[in-house]
Amino acid sequence: MKDYYKILGVQKGASEEEIKKAYYKLAHQHHPDKGGGDGARFKEINEAYQVLSNKDKRASYDHFGTAEPFSGFGGMGGENPFAGFGFGGTGGFEDTGNLGDIFEAFFEGLGVRQKRRAYNRGSDLEVAETVSLEEAFRGLSKKAHIKTYVKCSDCDGYGHDVKAGTKECAMCGGRGEIQESKKTFFGNFAQVRPCPQCFATGKVPNKVCAECRGVGRVDGNREIGINIFPGIRDGQIIKIISMGEAGERNAESGDLYVRVRVRPHSVFRRDGDDLFMTKSLNVVDALLGNKLEISGIDGRNIGVEIPAGFSLKENLRIPGEGMPKLNSGKRGDLYITFDVVMPKKVSAKARQLLEDLRGEI
Repeated sequence: MKDYYKILGVQKGASEEEIKKAYYKLAHQHHPDKGGGDGARFKEINEAYQVLSNKDKRASYDHFGTAEPFSGFGGMGGENPFAGFGFGGTGGFEDTGNLGDIFEAFFEGLGVRQKRRAYNRGSDLEVAETVSLEEAFRGLSKKAHIKTYVKCSDCDGYGHDVKAGTKECAMCGGRGEIQESKKTFFGNFAQVRPCPQCFATGKVPNKVCAECRGVGRVDGNREIGINIFPGIRDGQIIKIISMGEAGERNAESGDLYVRVRVRPHSVFRRDGDDLFMTKSLNVVDALLGNKLEISGIDGRNIGVEIPAGFSLKENLRIPGEGMPKLNSGKRGDLYITFDVVMPKKVSAKARQLLEDLRGEI
């Protein structure tokens, strides 16, 4: 089994950026169009990069020692059912890559070409922000600091000194792409790839930025302003465009997704836009219909009256005292569950009064 990490000269835990840098360096050094270039070595380097730069292929290679997509059919008599067709068997076509590469090469051979992206867009990021129920009620603006790739300030994200200009890429002759011959079970096809030296632009800079080494981004911290709107619910996500990882060589930045977590409250339980709470109630206040006072989620004191004939087994609904409903200007409701507190001792006089009350109910 080929050791792709050794071929590129990187450790097994190398990052995507490290793998990419190693590939560009070796590809430039061994390209067959250059003096002293080595075609076989260049092909081997390209094969290693095709596997290690693809997350799925790399995972398969790390776990099973192969990036072939049909390697999991070993249970069929111990043989690969696709042997002889270039899928890891011993037949006529070896080193054909995965099925996607095969069909890509096939359609390119027919003159059907896909538009290629020269630079990599920055990755999307996700962070979590925790707020209290009161903050979710009011809404708030807060700052978050995220460690990620940011645009290089020395070159303004271009990866080179713009004033120093560029020159024609020697590897691709200014075409921005290189052609490779690929063997498939359809036959031999010429496959076009973006030039790794100029990143498909056809030009290479005269002066590469020393700070970012031509990538256009560096490790840094980004300060993000997050606006959390009133009534936001636990688990909701806020999307902030272009505030994710900076792209390579002034490419588009990724987006930031903020997942909001609302802490459990000591008094209120939330269900959608409604709030629920439990209130201790003296049995005498219940019998006399005395007005109660509670503190709402907004901090206001709310007067509560128990209606005549109300069953204490039910929840008492207070309209419009729940959480804000998004984009409506309205609020949900508050529901109160009563926990009736009985007197520890009942005097003879009180007992007589209760007996008299029995007859009125």
